[in-house]
Amino acid sequence: MKKYLILFLASILLFSCKKKQENCEKPSSEKKFDMYEMSEMATLMEQMYVDNERLKQRIINGDTIGKFPNHFLKIHSSVMTDKQENDDFFKQRAAAFIQAQEQIYKDPKNAKEHFNASIDACVKCHEVKCGGPIVRIKKLQIK
Repeated sequence: MKKYLILFLASILLFSCKKKQENCEKPSSEKKFDMYEMSEMATLMEQMYVDNERLKQRIINGDTIGKFPNHFLKIHSSVMTDKQENDDFFKQRAAAFIQAQEQIYKDPKNAKEHFNASIDACVKCHEVKCGGPIVRIKKLQIK
């Protein structure tokens, strides 16, 4: 009797698994994946983050600062994910960021202060516009 009960339960289990598998599988031609594509602005900001990580290390190590990265100026023209976000507030904050960044290269003796001012400019904008990366941005600060 136990053998029949076990055989019966195993059959139900096997049949239910097979049925789920048949219902869940779709032909590969029906599968679609939506890939997230970063906006020009998001891509630029990622690059600026990486550049500032490197700059931070050069400042900490006392290395030469180098030249202002001109691609930072694309902040004024890069297309945003939401085009309406490119308003007067953003333009003012972007200009403050660029000015602080340029000061790092113009006055390398005070690079740390200028660098932290540029990071503060990022944070102030992101507090209003896109708060997600604030914690990450603050990690750039030189203590």
